[in-house]
Amino acid sequence: MATLITGGAGFVGLEVVRLLLDRGESRPAVFSRNPSPQRLGNLADRVEAIAGDLGNFSHVLHAVKTTRPERIYHLGAMLSVPSDADPAAAIQTNAMGTFHVLEAARLFDVKQVIFSSSVGTYGYDIHEDVISDTTLQRPQFFYGATKAFGEYMGLFYKRKYGLDFRGIRYPSVIGPGVSTPGAVQYTSWVIEECARGNPFTIWVTPETRMPVMYIDEAAQATVQLADAPQARIETVNYLVDGLKPTPSAGELAAAVRAQIPGAQIDFVPDPQIQPLVDEIVRPLDDSRAREEWGWEPSYDLERMVSAFLARL
Repeated sequence: MATLITGGAGFVGLEVVRLLLDRGESRPAVFSRNPSPQRLGNLADRVEAIAGDLGNFSHVLHAVKTTRPERIYHLGAMLSVPSDADPAAAIQTNAMGTFHVLEAARLFDVKQVIFSSSVGTYGYDIHEDVISDTTLQRPQFFYGATKAFGEYMGLFYKRKYGLDFRGIRYPSVIGPGVSTPGAVQYTSWVIEECARGNPFTIWVTPETRMPVMYIDEAAQATVQLADAPQARIETVNYLVDGLKPTPSAGELAAAVRAQIPGAQIDFVPDPQIQPLVDEIVRPLDDSRAREEWGWEPSYDLERMVSAFLARL
């Protein structure tokens, strides 16, 4: 199957590419601002690298026209902190970029688009104790607003043009090599910085419980959703969660200290970020992903920290 991965040199994108190659796909196309050999590492010779900007329709059209994919994993995006800092750029990359991918898919008869969304599409006025696929989406962050818009654009293209559009709402994804700031990136940075021997300050309270998922699981869930029989897809945009029960920031810190003796971790809640996080910190109900296409996480907290450290 011909496959195109936008953001394929990014955090989740690289793991999706690696997973596709491991299962035998031949030279998937990686579309990214900087798909350099340094970024792609040992995958560089096994993919078709295409440099381009999602916000430029000509770039997206060229990538889709030349690769003629049957499936697009649309994983490229600006994250929460950069999007809030530069909403004009986020509109181009996240909102217009998604429109460009969907329209190119329509023009060149791409069968399927898999869209990376986020729990950041939730925010204000959550009255339930648990966030589910049907919880009201009123995002606080500009990033979440662009992701919610992307989901609804995808639903439109599914209804009007018959595109097999599917979305996956990740929680906080933990893994090595996270470089882009995010409101909850402490979940990855606390492990990596402590492994380097550096002290680390977590900017939320120890009691904060942010749903998390290990990077390998995020890639696996993405590909598993794409592979699911179309007849099983009813909800279309799905929450997925990692280990349960959701660990607190304090429990994450304890797990890091258990595997990195002497790790120096303290807590200084950010007065701007903590109230926003508190609005959305609830357990996730991903039962529809489990029931409709068989999602099942496999990492506990100890295994997740251990796997992270093994890859550094």
